[in-house]
Amino acid sequence: MPLSPATRDQLKKVSVATLCSVLFKRGLRNQVIQGARPLNPGLPVMVGEAYTVRYMPAREDRNPMSVFQNREHPQRKAVEECPPGHVLVFDSRKDHRAASAGGILVSRLMVRGVAGVVTDGGFRDSHEIAALAIPAYHVQPSAPTNLTLHEAIAINDPIGCGDAPVFPGDVIVGDQEAVIVIPAGIADAVADEATAMTVYEDFVIDMVQNHGRPILGLYPATDTQSLIDFEAWRKQHNR
Repeated sequence: MPLSPATRDQLKKVSVATLCSVLFKRGLRNQVIQGARPLNPGLPVMVGEAYTVRYMPAREDRNPMSVFQNREHPQRKAVEECPPGHVLVFDSRKDHRAASAGGILVSRLMVRGVAGVVTDGGFRDSHEIAALAIPAYHVQPSAPTNLTLHEAIAINDPIGCGDAPVFPGDVIVGDQEAVIVIPAGIADAVADEATAMTVYEDFVIDMVQNHGRPILGLYPATDTQSLIDFEAWRKQHNR
């Protein structure tokens, strides 16, 4: 089932940290793509369905520069086929010694309307990618071409990225801190719960920063008075 505009909008307004808590309550502990950080933390929250590329260790006789002349090369093909609004996710085996992609390919994704790009390896031309209007997440910059260490072997298969399982169509959310993978079948429910949790957390921050409230009984809301105060706060702030 495609990601609905309403759920996409909700997920753009919640943090990855909050989504971690919501998924943890459902027993999902390993949904964060470990090590992936934004090249430009100033961009809006990234939300989109996963479209994947899987790399394997490169073998020298299979990966000369000439392979890029093949229009069916998986990396090139993925850049041209990743649907608008989706997030292209590279499984680079947590190996940032060679680039998963570079500035030209990420630019192409941007103009095609792709929602973002993520790797558990590195991007080359990272300073150029950081200046683009597309969210991009990697572990660290990497100058060598992917062909030196990686062979793009499959498109839109299940992958592992930064220890997180990613299935095509899963919902990828990235903010200023991290990237998380939400299983597609529970995305709507997770978005609803994370939205409600965010409202309560905003209330808690207001109480702590502006009213001197201690967190005991407030966070989590184990005191009945906290829930009463929260409902009054919601009405006052139209939340």
